[in-house]
Amino acid sequence: MSQIRQARPEDVPAILGMVRDLAVYEREPDAVRMTEQQLAQALFGEHPAVFAHVAEDEGRLQGFALWFRTFSTWEGVHGIHLEDLYVRPEARGAGHGKALLQALARHAVAQGWARVEWSVLNWNEPSIGFYRSLGALPQDEWSVFRLTGDALHRVGAAREHQPGRA
Repeated sequence: MSQIRQARPEDVPAILGMVRDLAVYEREPDAVRMTEQQLAQALFGEHPAVFAHVAEDEGRLQGFALWFRTFSTWEGVHGIHLEDLYVRPEARGAGHGKALLQALARHAVAQGWARVEWSVLNWNEPSIGFYRSLGALPQDEWSVFRLTGDALHRVGAAREHQPGRA
């Protein structure tokens, strides 16, 4: 059985390798631009804003959960946004994914936080079935929007609105 623990700096190469494997699984093999240095800084820098748990079995990382804190203005407390959950194909079915989600749920409950949430691709039926088996529910009334690339730069370059000016 796997051990679930917080990631350590020496885990960065294996986590990044699994991020790349996840990108292949999600049909975006060339999308990962992150470097080991960027991941190490994000997870272990002076003010980390991203966190990770790993599933380790017999000295090998079999999966990871990378997450960050959110805040609910309605609940008035934080929550967890699970950015990525991945288990190596050969290790699936051994309970690593469930154990990682349980660790995040325990952390949220211990902190008094309101939720753990994530996105899943609509075509990823195996994951959707797994999440539903845990009692997770889709938020069908919400759509994810993303500002990126040229649109992000265009909006970011726009002048601030000045009162009295159109």
